[in-house]
Amino acid sequence: MNVSYREMQVADYDAVMALWNETEHMLIREADSRENVTAYLDKNPNMSFVATVHSKVVGAVLAGTDGRRGYLQHLAVDEGYRGQRIGKTLVEKVTAAFCTHWYQQDPLICQCRERASAKVLPIHGWEVRQEVKMYSFNSSANLDI
Repeated sequence: MNVSYREMQVADYDAVMALWNETEHMLIREADSRENVTAYLDKNPNMSFVATVHSKVVGAVLAGTDGRRGYLQHLAVDEGYRGQRIGKTLVEKVTAAFCTHWYQQDPLICQCRERASAKVLPIHGWEVRQEVKMYSFNSSANLDI
């Protein structure tokens, strides 16, 4: 099987969204709309990637930065393609992209709701940070943002 990796494009949105929606424990919200993902990719070029087999998206990672730290947002691999190091390679591509874009001295952050990410990342050197707590404030009436 020949897996190809490339930067995620807006044209990948439907295939990537289908993958995310099929991934167990993946939390998809309104913030993951086509418009929002397009803006995120535009703001964070060369940081999000897809894995393809015969042009089919079988893995995807959405990643970006706030200008100081890198954030790995969504990581998913099609269930039929797991165990082939696709997720590992996607994470390595994100890590390399962050290091290329000056973030090698600041932490890379992954908010893991997906069980697969929570299992894969520690194996590859990512550590749970006990001193970090995340708070969220939603000023919208829409609770699904």
